[in-house]
Amino acid sequence: MPQSSHRPITHPFSDVPEDGALIEVADGIFWARLPLPFQLNHVNIYFIEDGDGFAVLDTGINTAKCKQSWAKLLAGPLQGKRLTRMIVTHHHPDHIGLAGWLAKDQGLPLLTTATAYLQANALLQDHSDQVLDVHAGFFKSHGLGPEAMQMVEMLNLDYKRSVLPLPLTYLRLMQGDTLKIGQRRFQVLTADGHAPEQAMLYLPDENLLFAADQVLARISPNIGVFPDSPDADPLGHYLRALRQIMAGLPDDTFVLPGHELPFYGLPRRCSELVAHHDDRCLEVLQACADTGKTTLELTHILFPRALDVHQMGFAFTETLAHANRLLRRGTLRAAMQAGVQRFETV
Repeated sequence: MPQSSHRPITHPFSDVPEDGALIEVADGIFWARLPLPFQLNHVNIYFIEDGDGFAVLDTGINTAKCKQSWAKLLAGPLQGKRLTRMIVTHHHPDHIGLAGWLAKDQGLPLLTTATAYLQANALLQDHSDQVLDVHAGFFKSHGLGPEAMQMVEMLNLDYKRSVLPLPLTYLRLMQGDTLKIGQRRFQVLTADGHAPEQAMLYLPDENLLFAADQVLARISPNIGVFPDSPDADPLGHYLRALRQIMAGLPDDTFVLPGHELPFYGLPRRCSELVAHHDDRCLEVLQACADTGKTTLELTHILFPRALDVHQMGFAFTETLAHANRLLRRGTLRAAMQAGVQRFETV
């Protein structure tokens, strides 16, 4: 479908929920925001009427401020309301961080994908010195020096601080499942790239999509390559998922994302995201045309502003995702020089 025929991106809600408040975005579906300690300073969560209570979609991160926001919701608009279950879209801390707390405090069962559940539990384990050395070697092989171990510690310790231990049982969600919530029947869709087997919920009768972080209205979600799978191609998986969404969902789908504002214009936004990553790939190819570049050098080209350790982690892993995509396409090649991998344009 030509991009010109896609519905323009529009936002039916210009206001966002205040701390501890809800906005009704569809009949019986409510939107709340929880604070995050990052540059992207919030995550959207949703409450869906479920019989005499509400199912909650995503949980927020394990911080005191996020728990305080939950306390305001429970003592305010949710006072006297029963929470029935929690649906977690993927394993990132801002979405699964308080699942263990909600399970214990509210008695909620957990519904998520197998990959999200297993990935979170794996990241919560203590790693041996051997594993940490392998992870540090990954960053060193892509251009980082002594700060490689700092990056490893940041990735490991931040996750454990941000995510509480999960419930010992869960209900698996899979692509193609039908999930009944109240009187509604949602189709479970899964997609890769930003997070493996990230769950989305689509309501055909109302043409409504809980998109998690797969499609955001203004920014691209982080697409990263990490030490446990250094040759992975998450960007290829992400672009394929975007094209499947464009082909499979109507132009006038109402999108409820994990961050930023709800919007219309899903196919156009998918097209924009594909174009954005194509442009990033072209930048990498041009940078490697005259001389080989390490991932660290490419990171400074793609993200020229000053970055703290947390932002560098996102930028570094995303830069490598673009390089790995180009390796798969055969337009970039890699060679080890003095223990450091350099990329050259073919």
